[in-house]
Formats: sequence, structure tokens, C-alpha cells
Amino acid sequence: MRKWEESLRERLAASPEYATEYLNAVLEENDPQAFLLALRHVAEANGGLGKLAADAELSRESLYRTLSENGNPKLSSLTAVLEALGMQLTISLKKAA
Repeated sequence: MRKWEESLRERLAASPEYATEYLNAVLEENDPQAFLLALRHVAEANGGLGKLAADAELSRESLYRTLSENGNPKLSSLTAVLEALGMQLTISLKKAA
């Protein structure tokens, strides 16, 4: 594992607030694959994909596919994953340019 990945994982594991900010920042990039990778980073920092699959009541295989580079999760899977991480999906007005 590269040093920056190790540092990121430590920060994500230590602070749910940081993990939330991290996911929101990546989401603002409007790149679904980057968001799924970021969500995978958060999952790995919080016990791994196996634990997350159990907590979200999803099969491991389904979760691995969902959080893969080509993942295309259903809203129900995404909300289950976020809920298992202690997070929720919210909607807000887009800020004016």
C-alpha cells in the first residue's frame, strides 16, 4: 500500500466527519466511478468490505461489484451501504455559480 493510501485510510478510520467530507468532496466532482472508489476507501478503513456487506445485509459479491470501477449500484444498495457506515444520502440545492 502506498503511503498516501495508508494515511488516507487512517484519517477515514479515525474520523467519521472526515469520511463524510471526503465522500462529499468526491461526489462534487460528478464522477460516479471516483465516488464508488471513495466509498470503497471508506469501507476498507472501517472494517473492510466483508464487514460492510454483513452490516448492509448485502452479499459480498454484490458489494464488490457495486464498489468496483464499473459498478452501477441501485439506490437501495447505496443507501444500505451508507446506512451501514452511519451515513445517509441527502439532497440539497445546487449553489449558484
